[in-house]
Amino acid sequence: MARQDYEYVRRGTANVFCIVEPKAGRHLTYATPNRTAKQFARALRKIAQRYRSARTIHLVMDNLNTHRQNSLCTAFGDDAGRELWSRFTVHYTPKHGSWLNPAENEASLWSRECLGRLRIGSLSELRRRTSLWNKDAHRRRRKITWRFTKEQARAVFRISQITTSRSEH
Repeated sequence: MARQDYEYVRRGTANVFCIVEPKAGRHLTYATPNRTAKQFARALRKIAQRYRSARTIHLVMDNLNTHRQNSLCTAFGDDAGRELWSRFTVHYTPKHGSWLNPAENEASLWSRECLGRLRIGSLSELRRRTSLWNKDAHRRRRKITWRFTKEQARAVFRISQITTSRSEH
């Protein structure tokens, strides 16, 4: 029997913004061609449009260099960018605290359930698959429930006191 070899052909890369409201089980995950400051600004605009009546939107995210107010000002102009940024109360996750980030959980679910072991050949197909997955995840209102308590964190990280800042909103 002859052996056949498989050669992987890369057809590009893409970015997926994993946006989730963990306690309500709402999902707004979507694919973009890249992860530039402009794409990040558009992601925040999508979130703000979803929650038009919210006084403030709490946003938990990592410390990527594009995750700043300047990205919004560059994309939408200074006034509009500052106005949009003011809608958010931003909470950056610790440098080595990905276990705190609900987007990490969303990315893991999306990767396993939407992609599995598949390689997607085009951005349009990735968007289509992500949209279908997102609708299903949103419909099922799958929530993220943290079970890691402050007491467990103190024991695991050998910290006698953990201080957390409380939002005034």
